[in-house]
Order: sequence, then C-alpha cells, then structure tokens
Amino acid sequence: MWYNNAVFYQFYPLGACGALDAPRDGSPRILRIRDWLPHLKQLGITALYLGPVFQSDFHGYDTEDFGTVDARLGTDGDLRELVAACHDQGIRVILDGVFNHVGRNFGPFRDVREKRQNSRYCSWFHLNFEGNTGYNDGFWYEGWEGHYELVRLNLENPEVRSYLRDQVKSWVEKYDIDGLRLDVAYLLPDYFLRELRSFTDGLKPEFFLLGEILGGDYNRLIGDGLLHSCTNYECRKGLYSSFQSMNLFEIGYSLNRQFGNDPWTLYRGKHLLCFADNHDVDRVASLLSNRDQLVPLYGLMFGMPGIPCLYYGSEWGLEGMRSEGSDRALRPDIEKPEWNNLTDKIAAFAQAHAGSDALCNGSYRQVLQTNRQLIFERKTEQERVLVAVNACDETYHADFDAGCGMAEDLVDGTTHDFGAGSDLEPYCVHYWKCEK
Repeated sequence: MWYNNAVFYQFYPLGACGALDAPRDGSPRILRIRDWLPHLKQLGITALYLGPVFQSDFHGYDTEDFGTVDARLGTDGDLRELVAACHDQGIRVILDGVFNHVGRNFGPFRDVREKRQNSRYCSWFHLNFEGNTGYNDGFWYEGWEGHYELVRLNLENPEVRSYLRDQVKSWVEKYDIDGLRLDVAYLLPDYFLRELRSFTDGLKPEFFLLGEILGGDYNRLIGDGLLHSCTNYECRKGLYSSFQSMNLFEIGYSLNRQFGNDPWTLYRGKHLLCFADNHDVDRVASLLSNRDQLVPLYGLMFGMPGIPCLYYGSEWGLEGMRSEGSDRALRPDIEKPEWNNLTDKIAAFAQAHAGSDALCNGSYRQVLQTNRQLIFERKTEQERVLVAVNACDETYHADFDAGCGMAEDLVDGTTHDFGAGSDLEPYCVHYWKCEK
C-alpha cells in the first residue's frame, strides 16, 4: 500500500495561502501550494495532506457546503488543478473529512433555524426545542465539546451517512483525491467508520483513511474494516518532552510499548502517523529550549515505526505557539518556503526513510538506551537498519552487539565499521544499514 511507505506533508490552506481573512472572491489562492511542489520534491515528500478546503463559516472545520471549494481559496477547478499538479510530481493528496460537525450556515441547519420543527432536517442533528443556546435560536442543539459554532451531526441517521458518502464520492470524481484524514475520528461511531471503509474500498484502489485520535487505545478505530492509520499523539508528546527533559527513556518506553516484541505490544505491524507539529499543537521549535536538538528529534521521528508527516514550515524550524486561545500563530500565512541546514538534514532523513524497506515496514527492537542516547533496530526480511540518536552536546562511545561488522549510513552514504565501537557525535543521527 502506497501510504505505508509515504512521507507526508501537511498544509493548513486557509492559513498558509493567506485566505483566512481574504474576501470570498474566488481568487486562486490555493494554487500558491502548487508553487511549493519543487520544494516538496527536493524534501522527499510523497503525499500531501490538505486541511479544510470546502466552504466554511471561518476556520474550515465549520463547514457550510461540502460540495464547493471555499471561495477564499479559489474554485473547484483550482483544487482540481492543484491535485493534478501533485499527481504529475508523484505526490498523492488526501483531504480533511470533517464529518462529526458542521457550521451554523450549513444548509440543512439553516433550514432548521428557519422552519424549526417543520424542517425536514430536524433528524440530522441533536435538537431540543424546549431549550436554547447562546446563539438564541429558540432551541438547543448539541455542539462539538460545547462549541456551539460547531453543530454536531446525527450520524445515527442513515440519511446523514448516505449524504456524507455521496460527498466523498464527488470529491474522488471531481478532484481525484487519494484519501481522507477524518477530523475528531475518536468521536465517530464504529458503524460509520465501517460503512465508510467499505464504501471507499470500492471507490478507488488503496484509498487511505487516517483518523485523528488524541489518546486511548488506537486499536479501537484502526484495523481490518476500520481506519488504516491514526495520529500517534502518544509518541508526539514523547518526542518533544524526551528531548526537552533530556530523558529519552520516555520515547523509548512508548516505542517499546507500541511496537516492541513483548506479548503486550499494542500496535506491532501497524503504521501510525508520526509527527512533531500540526495545526492544533505548539510547534516543537518553540517547545525546545535547545534548537540543536531539532536534528536528532526529527531523525528519531523518521527512523521510528510509522508514517512520518511534516507540518509546513517545520522543516526550517518555524516557531509558533497558541496565544490567548488563538491558533493563528500555528497556522501562518507563508508565501514561499525556506531552506536551511535543518532542512538539509530533514530531507536526508525523509529520503532515507522512503527508500528503506526496514524504516518503512520493519519491526522494532531496542538495542541501547540511556537518558541521552537511543539505538534501535528496524528489520524486515530484506533489510536491517540500526537507528542511532545522540540528544546531547557530547560525543558518546557506544559499545553494543551490532550483529555484523560493517554498515552503510543511509543518511550520508558513509561506511561504518562496528569493530572499534561506535562514536555518536553531538546531536547526531545515523541510519546504519547493516550487512546481511
């Protein structure tokens, strides 16, 4: 499956294309992303995840119309042109599927506000005509986690589920997309996910379903008949806090718990989405007090089990943190990409990952663990790679049984001799492809 070997790149288009506060004039702002394609190819990206692109009240997750591209971003033709340009470069494209809730200006909900109990769409939502909300519509409705600008859909209604499947079908037919990232998948009922998986399996070969899951047991929503993958928030937290506290035992514990060889291992053989940043969390470059740790952090991320994903700007160390409840600093307007020494390193990690069967699909076995160093093995029948990470500013001499004498470093192409031990220079990452 293409997605198991992919390197993803995420855009939040309304922010990245300067469209959040733009007029709804149909200007092709989304095509700014097309201008990034040479950068993405050089970086080693093989798949693009686009945040919300359909007509919405404001931030994209408050959908007004699932069938029309947001006029602040452009037209349906502009999105079709962008996806085609990506495909021409060998880059797959998935969109955000926001199916748990809609905006207050979603057509069926507007009909309810106008006709109240006489609306044919009352059963599309969770309503109580004896209550009210802060919007003073004269009735209560369920909002997403108490946010009443986000009206929760009633997915128990077969008509709603059929409507959403029709939208997905139209997106494949109109834009030729390759998958969906399901917003707040942890709130989507099991029967909805099973119906969607069965439907999309027949819609397009290898159509990818990725779920946003914040915590709990990921096996609840991924597996046969369910989602193909989900967001690995546990390891995202482990990545930045392990480096910030100089305690790699945290990420080592999570990786072993999720992918190791113990009988209780949770996700061995599964491909979860691994990331350091996205549109909802503070950027890791702002969380770390020592920016030199960005290289080993990303090296570990691209070496660990999973499908790596970069968030736009992270590859050159862009900073950004929430302020006063606003996400705007996490979703900036960026006209052109940048390239620096960190980008060089991340490109090398991305390309090594994409070209390695072991790094894409291999098992996980911990080889050496200290507070500041971590070495682990990724292995398939075709290939064995040792990933070595040093998080600190001092050289570390590592003695361990490599199981062979020589290796090629997939990061820089150099030859490594294990015979005299292995020196890990400050803030380094090595992907040692071992002799068979």
